[in-house]
Amino acid sequence: MLTKFLPVRVMNDAASPITVRVHTAIAEIPQAEWDACAGDVNPSVSYAFLSALEDSGSASPRTGWAPQHLSIVGPDGVVRGVVPLYAKSHSYGEYVFDYGWADAYERAGGRYYPKLISAVPFTPVPGPRLLLRPDAPAETRSHLIAALV
Repeated sequence: MLTKFLPVRVMNDAASPITVRVHTAIAEIPQAEWDACAGDVNPSVSYAFLSALEDSGSASPRTGWAPQHLSIVGPDGVVRGVVPLYAKSHSYGEYVFDYGWADAYERAGGRYYPKLISAVPFTPVPGPRLLLRPDAPAETRSHLIAALV
């Protein structure tokens, strides 16, 4: 299982520090901040939906969906972007059938799990995964991608 990382402060293009955080529960991020990034177009990435999955125990380490949500906080303390992210201990409930890849990788001596995925648990619903505030600086998307890597 992945462990919770300490916040990392990095300098952005404007030489202002931003903070990257990994959250082991969506409840660690204020609902208004998450929803300001998620918008209201796709309910499957809303705080209410993802929180219900976590609060019910459906998306939890016990079920193989350990929350590892990513956030980027600007120097003003405002969350600029978030990514719904999970450490998976198996491939069940993903609608991505990578069992063959997992088996082959492990037979070759690799460790396929845990794997980190940005998804909405138990749904094949497409939609955004890099969630940005409408007023986020242009570089926020690249900061989220760099943090994921």
